[in-house]
Amino acid sequence: MSFRPTPPSPGTVLARLLLASVFIVMGAWRLWAAYQGASASGATLTFSAAELVLGVLVAAGWRVRGLALACAALLVADAVLNHPFWGLAEPARSAQLLHFMKNAGLVGGFLLLSQATPGRRR
Repeated sequence: MSFRPTPPSPGTVLARLLLASVFIVMGAWRLWAAYQGASASGATLTFSAAELVLGVLVAAGWRVRGLALACAALLVADAVLNHPFWGLAEPARSAQLLHFMKNAGLVGGFLLLSQATPGRRR
């Protein structure tokens, strides 16, 4: 008996593409800005390249379960390292809290995507 995976629902495909689009657009945006001469650290360039590659792979549907978990982990690290609202005064606190919570919401979306994607049967 052979195993044929059930194709993902249209809603799952749309969710996957929308979540991946955040990584694709922001990774490409920062890399393009650096190419145009904007100042960027090596860490920023590395993070942006990883973001772009992860986004493209998720959008393509390649090993979505594991990649969605990697995307979630990357977003947690980004939220903690780049949006430290807890140490700021207003109005910067509110702005950073918004970005932190945006990342938290995206983490939730990637966790749902990892669960909605069928795993490989052995």
